[in-house]
Amino acid sequence: MTTSERSFARRIDLTSLQLFVAVCELGSIGRAAEREFIAASAISKRLSDLEATLGTPLLYRHARGVDLTPAGESLLHHARSVLYSLEKMQGELSEYADGVRGHVRVHANISAIVQFLPEDLGAFTREHDAIKIDLEEHLSSEIVRAVHEGAADLGVCHVPEGTTELQSLPYRHDALVLIVPARHALAKRQAIDFAESLEFDHVGLHTNSSIYVAMHQAALAENRSIKLRIHVTGLDAMCRMIDNGLGIGVMPLRAFELMQGGIGRGLRCIALNDAWARREIRLVARDFSSLPVAARLLVKHLHTPSATAEPLAA
Repeated sequence: MTTSERSFARRIDLTSLQLFVAVCELGSIGRAAEREFIAASAISKRLSDLEATLGTPLLYRHARGVDLTPAGESLLHHARSVLYSLEKMQGELSEYADGVRGHVRVHANISAIVQFLPEDLGAFTREHDAIKIDLEEHLSSEIVRAVHEGAADLGVCHVPEGTTELQSLPYRHDALVLIVPARHALAKRQAIDFAESLEFDHVGLHTNSSIYVAMHQAALAENRSIKLRIHVTGLDAMCRMIDNGLGIGVMPLRAFELMQGGIGRGLRCIALNDAWARREIRLVARDFSSLPVAARLLVKHLHTPSATAEPLAA
């Protein structure tokens, strides 16, 4: 390393790099300040100092937030690489610590959170009470992106086809069913092809959710469209809308069974014959072997024992 290279390395502050990445991910200095628990003015000062050190603007600042300059795009790529290397180093060194402490950032989709994670994470924390788990709900596509960018250590989701680079392990299987009011014309059916449900109004989840994407693709295959009456953000809200006659909907069977004692009491579920209704929920990470010890313990607790890590299908 030359003298100029050593000088440059000494002038780059890792905290500033972390804050720069946070601002880029959230698109706003204010939102980054809230997430990182630091004053917005302090972040702004660090970014200005970083720009002065590098001798070039990194961000376009405007009333709605910030956008990256070409130099900022380049720095974001390198900053993520540097921070990822530090995480990998920390994971290796943490094995020498006395006991296992730390926290794991987990992003999971609604299906995993409603059906399986409460019991699984509860059991894990009882065994490892010194490990904190930060769990956030996101759409599957957002989870894959967050893991790829380093915003989450571990993802739990239905993996979209075409995703590359990440590794995955099996977690659980679930089955999608059609939910209808008890007095609906379809209520006495035991099983049904999804195409038959297209005659009726639907209550759907967010358009980018894995469930809605599968429904939309199935409708397109029939050269038809979904009569979507309303979008909701949660499965409990879907049940309430269906119970009040606003349509029918598709949701995971176990999630419906968990709700039957309450808001799902007046509803019926019908098995879907379609192959896409039987799904696999997977754990995803950039590299399972380089995760910190705490995260690796969680992966060991969650994944199917006989499985091995494999790249996501290209």
